[in-house]
Amino acid sequence: MSASPVATLPLPNGARLEVVIADLLRETTDAIVNAANGHLAHGGGVAAAIARAAGPELDRESEALVQAGGAIPTGEAVVTTAGRLRFQGVVHAVGPRLGEGDEGRKLQQALVAAFLRAHERGWRSLSFPAVSSGIFAVPPEVCARAYVSAARRFFDEHPETSLTLLRLCLFEGAVADAVRREVNG
Repeated sequence: MSASPVATLPLPNGARLEVVIADLLRETTDAIVNAANGHLAHGGGVAAAIARAAGPELDRESEALVQAGGAIPTGEAVVTTAGRLRFQGVVHAVGPRLGEGDEGRKLQQALVAAFLRAHERGWRSLSFPAVSSGIFAVPPEVCARAYVSAARRFFDEHPETSLTLLRLCLFEGAVADAVRREVNG
């Protein structure tokens, strides 16, 4: 893996959530999560970085998904190719924006959906960024609780999962501090 954990949360059946200060695109997990909007328009933040690195195939597949089924609802997740990236796929999790109401529950739901998409494909490891904390402006404490509770909920609900490793890739700052506090109690 690309960075040592700054916090680790043991999960059922030997699985774990590792919190790392790392570049999501340098991860060596099976797949990554994109902090997406419902139209899968990868115009800013982590979504833009993933789209640039993946190349036009990811954008084409994203556009086709939205064209075929409409916007992806908040709290849901879909999978596309990883294009030029070494990953087996990119899971696009649509988290809430500040002001939608019930942001913590919606964020947890989006991450559980992302973990489920990875499980459905038999992936063993998945890295994800700070969904909803950037341009969607959900407060760090709300995000931290949602990230940790989503991991716990998913593994409680899916004890048979292929996933054994989740890696939360963060930058140093308020979100990382909040997640450390949440994990370490």
